[in-house]
Amino acid sequence: MKALATFIMRGPSSAALVAASAALLSMLVPLLGILAAAVVALVTLRAGARSGALVILIASLGAGVFFALALGSPWPVLAVALLSWLPLWFMALALRLSRSLALSLELAAGGVALALVAVYGLIGEPAVHWRELLDLMGKGPLAGALAPGAETEAILAQLARWMTGALAAALLVQFCLALFVARWWQALLYNPGGFGSEFRALRLHRPLAILALAFLGALGLAPGAGLHTDLLLVLAVLFAFQGLAVAHGLRALGRVGAGWLIATYALLLVLLPQTALLLAVTGLVDVWVDFRARAARLPPRGS
Repeated sequence: MKALATFIMRGPSSAALVAASAALLSMLVPLLGILAAAVVALVTLRAGARSGALVILIASLGAGVFFALALGSPWPVLAVALLSWLPLWFMALALRLSRSLALSLELAAGGVALALVAVYGLIGEPAVHWRELLDLMGKGPLAGALAPGAETEAILAQLARWMTGALAAALLVQFCLALFVARWWQALLYNPGGFGSEFRALRLHRPLAILALAFLGALGLAPGAGLHTDLLLVLAVLFAFQGLAVAHGLRALGRVGAGWLIATYALLLVLLPQTALLLAVTGLVDVWVDFRARAARLPPRGS
């Protein structure tokens, strides 16, 4: 990965080549979309806003030509630029100027939250549109997997209510992971070990935790999916990353063994919603308790 990061930093054309290639290959391997966005973020972090914007421009032109030749339209690359590259450019610029990983993630969550509010304001209840799409899929690609009946109807209705929030949360996860990859690359090249220290110190600001508690209260007053639950899912992503930072911080301090981290990541693979929820609760509590600071004040283990 260090060799790839070195190649990316050779210049805008090299970075654009990697970004465009990864974006095109992401049609087959979706995770490569994170790699493409990380390229934009790395250049912006190291060389500044103008260089990052230049990479977006060159990569967009190159990928646009491919889409025009292969699909007859260059417009799909516009969606990639707007939904992936531009957000990472803003996040990386914020991190470069503020040197605050927490602030960069919070700004990304704010952007996703504003998009959610806009969706609800423009189209009303998104669940209605998701239900129409799911019904079409039930008659098409999912026709063999879904059996007609009241139980299936209830499942589809429930899915439709949660699709918007789940999509927003997944988008924020992608943004955060791309920024982490870019920051890790930057540390590999110019500050070995720097990203690990920075991530282990990740701690979100208290007003965000208060907002999360307010949405939890709203969930108690108005159970069921809606704008408040979608926004809560977005915040849960941030606090889950803080919970993960707590786990890494405690490991670095020698308070937990490596097995705890291995088990955490294993559970994320097999029980993603439950484990992510547990991490989010840990991160939310940590805003007030500060587990890492308390652990650092304890005497060394075995003394």
